[in-house]
Amino acid sequence: MTATPAPADLRHDWTRAEILELFALPFNDLLFRAQQVHRAHFDPNQVQVSTLLSIKTGACPEDCKYCPQSGHYDTGLDKEKLLEVEKVIEEARAAKANGSSRFCMGAAWRSPAEKDMPYVLHMVREVKALGMETCMTLGMLDEDKAKRLADAGLDYYNHNLDTSPEYYGEIITTRTYADRLETLDNVRRAGMKVCSGGIVGMGETQNDRAGLLQQLANLNPHPDSVPINNLVKVEGTPLENEGDLEPFEFLRTIAVARILMPQSYVRLSAGRETMNEQMQALAFLAGANSIFYGEKLLTTPNPAAHQDQQLFAKLGINAHLRTACEEQVPAARQEHPLFYNACA
Repeated sequence: MTATPAPADLRHDWTRAEILELFALPFNDLLFRAQQVHRAHFDPNQVQVSTLLSIKTGACPEDCKYCPQSGHYDTGLDKEKLLEVEKVIEEARAAKANGSSRFCMGAAWRSPAEKDMPYVLHMVREVKALGMETCMTLGMLDEDKAKRLADAGLDYYNHNLDTSPEYYGEIITTRTYADRLETLDNVRRAGMKVCSGGIVGMGETQNDRAGLLQQLANLNPHPDSVPINNLVKVEGTPLENEGDLEPFEFLRTIAVARILMPQSYVRLSAGRETMNEQMQALAFLAGANSIFYGEKLLTTPNPAAHQDQQLFAKLGINAHLRTACEEQVPAARQEHPLFYNACA
């Protein structure tokens, strides 16, 4: 294996064979290498915290087999209209007060309709005015809509690749892999930061997990944020009875993502609610340095905020709480001094 590349030599030409070699390393060697890369680019004891809100739920026309919001499946989820702007701002204020530095808004759309764009742009401007970073996931974007979102001040746009090109057709048939890559290109050219990752535990092979990471790592530049989701099995979806991914394989995926994309934030996303503290601690050791904060991710459960605070305190991890620090939240600081000591 070659030495860890210097920051000036970030690679965008990884082969599948090279990535599978990383997956095959002894577990301790893989984590050691990932931790070395992580420390070269990040504070190893700091985690960025984001909050995710569903601004429009259900009745999505896509047929993603993992998604409870797909209109193709009966998951008992009620269809909801686009949230009013003031409701979104209220949620953003609460997220900021709880310590989130980034507010992410997701809508169950194939792509945003023109009639909804004024409301979406207003949401971006209002959340931005609170001093938070903004992120949205609205489905596919053309050049014009990407530019308008960027002009409104949107910092990040999330659009996951989900899995490898080879396995993609087993999971989704209503949009192509090329469609996803085109959206990412439109986002980047509009000047926004790219948030793109995938989901593991959908019945894919290790080769598919390597293929997903290869696609992400060979984007130039790398995605700024890389969410790694562990499948949340929802009753009524085609994947509700899928077997669990072996935990060490999930951790290997995190570590390989860190090695391939040294300067990207690697986020523990969906599925964290079923991980014990020890598994999450190993994920941070493997190079994860971002989480979603709050008890719900769109429609699926997430650990309660106090559980994350307690875990961070045990591990000596500082949350990236710029907005909370600016607000000088005395009660939270007193109750969780280690959680807030990044303010010092």
